[in-house]
This record gives sequence, structure tokens and C-alpha cells, in this order.
Amino acid sequence: MVDEKIDNVGSEETVIEAVKEPLPRMPPIQSRFLYVGVAALRAKQLRRGSLPRLAHLQPDPETGVRPALPSRLERVAMQEVEEGRIVYELPDQPPTEKDPT
Repeated sequence: MVDEKIDNVGSEETVIEAVKEPLPRMPPIQSRFLYVGVAALRAKQLRRGSLPRLAHLQPDPETGVRPALPSRLERVAMQEVEEGRIVYELPDQPPTEKDPT
């Protein structure tokens, strides 16, 4: 699941404060299937209006003005995942049964 900590902010003042917080860095994703899944969920969040976590796309800290977003939000999502800026959790794995033989 993709972390939505910064996505649910209210006013412009809280947006500026949320951007000032240091963003956690995740280790690189080794599985291409996990990469696609995390990037797809993040692109969905971006299409719904969440703030990008890339430095060049964040609002100006003094004015709060957001730069124009590129039309390909999927590319933004993939770059965020590659840089480790998206926090995700893997579901718990069910215990495997050992073969008694």
C-alpha cells in the first residue's frame, strides 16, 4: 500500500508545512512487478490531486505556488518510485506448509 501521509492536507499553509518535512527514502525495488504496482498506485494518487514528491515539482515554500505538472503523471510516479520517495508496505505472507515427506 502506498503511503498517503501528505495527500490529505487541508489549507495552503498546511501544504507548505507538509512539504518542509523531510521525506523518507525507501530502498530500491528489485521486483519489476512490485515497481509497476507501486508506480500505478502513486500515479492514481497524482491524478486525484496529491502533491508530487519531486523537488522540482513541489510548491514554492515562500509563496505556496505550485509549478505546472507534466501531462504524463505516470512518468512522475515512476521517477518518485525510482528515487525511493514512495513509502509502501508489503502484505504479510501466509506461512508455507512444509512437506512432511
